[in-house]
Amino acid sequence: MTETKREIPKAYDPSKTEDKWYKYWLDNGLFHSEPNDKPPFTIAIPPPNVTGMLTMGHILNNTIQDVYIRLKRMQGFNSCWVPGTDHASIATETKVTKFLEEKKIDKYKIGREEFLKHCWKWTEQYGGIIIQQLKKLGVSCDWRRERFTMDDDYYREVIKAFVDLYKEGKIYRGYRMVNWDPANKSAISDEEVLYRTVNGKLWNFRYPVVGTDKYIVVATTRPETMLGDTGVAVNPNDERYKDLIGKKVKLPIVGREIPIFADEYVDMEFGTGAVKVTPAHDVNDYDMGQRHKLEIVNIFNPDATTNKNVPDWLQGIDRFEARKKVVEWFEKNGLMEKIEDYQNKVGYSERGAVPIEPYLSEQWFMKMTELAKPALDVVREGKVKFYPAHWEKTYFHWMENISDWCISRQLWWGHRIPVWYCIGDDHCKIECKEPIVSVDPPEKCPHCGSKNLKQDEDVLDTWASSWIWAHAIFRTEEERKYYYPTSILVTAPDIIFFWVARMIMSGMHFMKDIPFSHVYFTSVIRDLQGRKMSKSLGNSPDPLDVIKEYGADALRFTVLYLAPLGQDVLFSADKCDFGRNFANKIWNAGRFLLMNAENIKVDDKLKDSYIDFADEWIISRFNETLAEFNNAMDSFEINNATKIIYSFVWNDFCDWYVEMIKNRLYGEDEEIKSAVLTRALSIFENMLKMVHPFMPFVTEEIYQLIQERKEGESISTSEFPKVKKELINPQADKEMEIVEGIVTALRNIRGEMNIPPSKKITVLLKSSEVKERQIDYIKKLAKVEDLKAGENITKPKASASAIIKSAEIYVPLEGLIDLDVERQRLQKEITRLEGSLAGIEKKLSNEKFVSGAPAEVVEKERTKRRDWQENLGKLKEILNSLS
Repeated sequence: MTETKREIPKAYDPSKTEDKWYKYWLDNGLFHSEPNDKPPFTIAIPPPNVTGMLTMGHILNNTIQDVYIRLKRMQGFNSCWVPGTDHASIATETKVTKFLEEKKIDKYKIGREEFLKHCWKWTEQYGGIIIQQLKKLGVSCDWRRERFTMDDDYYREVIKAFVDLYKEGKIYRGYRMVNWDPANKSAISDEEVLYRTVNGKLWNFRYPVVGTDKYIVVATTRPETMLGDTGVAVNPNDERYKDLIGKKVKLPIVGREIPIFADEYVDMEFGTGAVKVTPAHDVNDYDMGQRHKLEIVNIFNPDATTNKNVPDWLQGIDRFEARKKVVEWFEKNGLMEKIEDYQNKVGYSERGAVPIEPYLSEQWFMKMTELAKPALDVVREGKVKFYPAHWEKTYFHWMENISDWCISRQLWWGHRIPVWYCIGDDHCKIECKEPIVSVDPPEKCPHCGSKNLKQDEDVLDTWASSWIWAHAIFRTEEERKYYYPTSILVTAPDIIFFWVARMIMSGMHFMKDIPFSHVYFTSVIRDLQGRKMSKSLGNSPDPLDVIKEYGADALRFTVLYLAPLGQDVLFSADKCDFGRNFANKIWNAGRFLLMNAENIKVDDKLKDSYIDFADEWIISRFNETLAEFNNAMDSFEINNATKIIYSFVWNDFCDWYVEMIKNRLYGEDEEIKSAVLTRALSIFENMLKMVHPFMPFVTEEIYQLIQERKEGESISTSEFPKVKKELINPQADKEMEIVEGIVTALRNIRGEMNIPPSKKITVLLKSSEVKERQIDYIKKLAKVEDLKAGENITKPKASASAIIKSAEIYVPLEGLIDLDVERQRLQKEITRLEGSLAGIEKKLSNEKFVSGAPAEVVEKERTKRRDWQENLGKLKEILNSLS
């Protein structure tokens, strides 16, 4: 270190440092990684939607990733954090379609190729926004490695995975009942369906039994689907309907005759015990239809309007309009038995935000059972660890009951399924039934030679492209061997099935190895009312606004400090005052030391000279703190790590050590002053390195101010301090604990007794553990004029007292304060408090109040009573000490 002479602003201003240092880091390539002889530490960013905007969830997720990347970079690892974005099929296509509709452009009229041009244009225009926003947070991604799931080489990897799995017999095409999103006219997976409890109706319809004057009553929550009914089912053990099994009913409105049959699936206790069966629009009905060879009648178009399979007067209308008309018809024609209020769970499309329709459709599926087994084993064996560990149960349950994955989507934007069908030529004599599955487009049909080929219209589910993310982001075999498996995945728990499980499956299948060793599931960010933050509720602050007001460091540190592992975070922007105050505390400590360095020589040769009690203690505390910090980070207890850092910086270093060294810094001996300041700056610089992964900007700014640095030199690539166990001094810790206890007690006595800060006090300490080197610091820190310590000290009259673990403390008050005035003041306050307590006791003894008032109001009054009783006890003790 060298003597410094430079202007140091009084207050830290993030707006003048953040962009400056981020540009510096980028210009000097400090985040870039290439394979070398260092051990790799790799993170693949969970790719945000390309057209998305930064949310508080992104802030938490990416700050955690950045903390580990920066820490490991400083600890000597070759840190590589690969950023990127996801093409987000449904989300992007929905936005582009809406944009075109506003311009009166129909995507079906312009066709697929023209529509995709608009998608690319949209992506280029809005795709970089979230990346630029992430940079404002200070994330140290290797931006030269930025990936997009629609990059040519990544696209090819996705297609190749499909072809390989098809050839292995793990991908097939078939008619299945799927979750259909009418808004996007596409199939979606079970995991993309959100269930909401809805207060609806249960309609009871009468179906006339053919050849009799009887009718059978069926109950339904979806009246419109009766237009597709092809049977009525009853339980074979239900005595009420035994004489009707084998007969037929005439389906109202439609007029077709459909059978009454027996099936054990039917619950005799639900409704009337008779169930209308619509094989085309209900999963369980489809299964019954297969068992009993029922006709399948689809009544909906892809947009959930009614099709030509319903009577003319009901064709071409929305499903809910059809529901209304069907109900009206039954009421008008005397076939409505009754209508009941009914609460049930309705599946909604996560993206389309509309009720899904069970829909019979031809789709592409991936067989999952075989792929799931190795992925189950590696988690069971601890090769992949979850934090918190309780998510393992959720993972096991889903994986052990996994069903085949519907991987096709009826969209245009995405990875088009690499399957071609031979249309054939007029002269073609062979009917080519087998599709052509190929990475590259085939020139002709391998069966008949025809060039008249048509590619499958569907694209892959977005997750069927991002499931290979952990290895496909690396472009060469050399890079995959070096960087894969990645080290840690930080993600939200709501995509444990969508992405985490599938990435483990793909890693084990394609790479024959786990994709990552650790999975950290982030907390959910909620507002102060406990509601999940969302655009629709308007309760989510714009992270960029928060950064502008408080600084990125303040936001980063605050959100981590508030986020215990596995617990939700209650957040509001003003909580960032906490992080901003912490940044200012660090800044003020640095400024104090550096201003002293303008007049005191900083000499590294003196760093280990003139060490006294305060130095022994802070060096010991630093190494203890560093050991605790390392242990917390290795255990993924990031929230605990922030508390460990905060306690050391704010309490140990700033509040105690800096105050303790002031007397020596202001002394006469220049060599001692130089040694003290040099040592303090050295500890401070190491402390900055510990803080840096969490608060990169303020730490870089101060690091650069400490001394002149070479171009490209940065705290982010400096060596992280190592624990020196031999410097941990339990005796110094114990002695300092006594000093802190005594000084704090004396400060409290000053406050309680109204002793002016300017007045020096006399102190008597009854203790056998207080040493001379402690006494010097106690006198300076507590403004003590005379201090006597020993085992035979007795309490003098009219003195204030306190007891700590290792000492009894007495402060004679004669001459310090006007005892009579103080006694009167205390007695007046005691009388006032006793009157207030009597009032609150009366209120709490009133049963009407306790049972009738809101629980939080009652609890507030009880807390007030406890606090007042405690204060009253203290005041009486103080008054007694003055007697």
